[in-house]
Amino acid sequence: LPQLMASAEAVKAGFDVVREHMGDAEVATDNARAIVVATVRGDIHDIGKNIVKMLLENYGYRVIDLGRDVDPAEILRVVKEEHVRLVGLSALMTTTVKAMEETIELIHAEAPDCAVFVGGAVLTPEYAERIHADHYSKDAADSARYAEEYFASIGL
Repeated sequence: LPQLMASAEAVKAGFDVVREHMGDAEVATDNARAIVVATVRGDIHDIGKNIVKMLLENYGYRVIDLGRDVDPAEILRVVKEEHVRLVGLSALMTTTVKAMEETIELIHAEAPDCAVFVGGAVLTPEYAERIHADHYSKDAADSARYAEEYFASIGL
């Protein structure tokens, strides 16, 4: 565990260096193409989510990062308040995929115009389909491709 924590801090420091050298991307300031990202309740692993966030921001999306260990009700609250149409959820631990399923169910029931894509080491395309995610992203690049496809499909 100490090595994992140290690795996470090293990756975070590395992201800061990469951001400095990437230059400023044109980032949307409205919510039309905003994306909420979060690591689901019970999971504190956010390296993958942070990579997705950085890449989406580089593509010009406004990313609302809710952090890690985020309750489904909090994700829904932000989706509704900010009128967000796309949510990305991350989970690394098998014990937290149930929270991912609960989050997806809540969003689909209470914000039916919002799509949810999922990713994380413990997920497969089949499991994502089983929990009714709208898309499974195998990596950050696929998350960006899906965001482009999704927003194009709804005319944004």
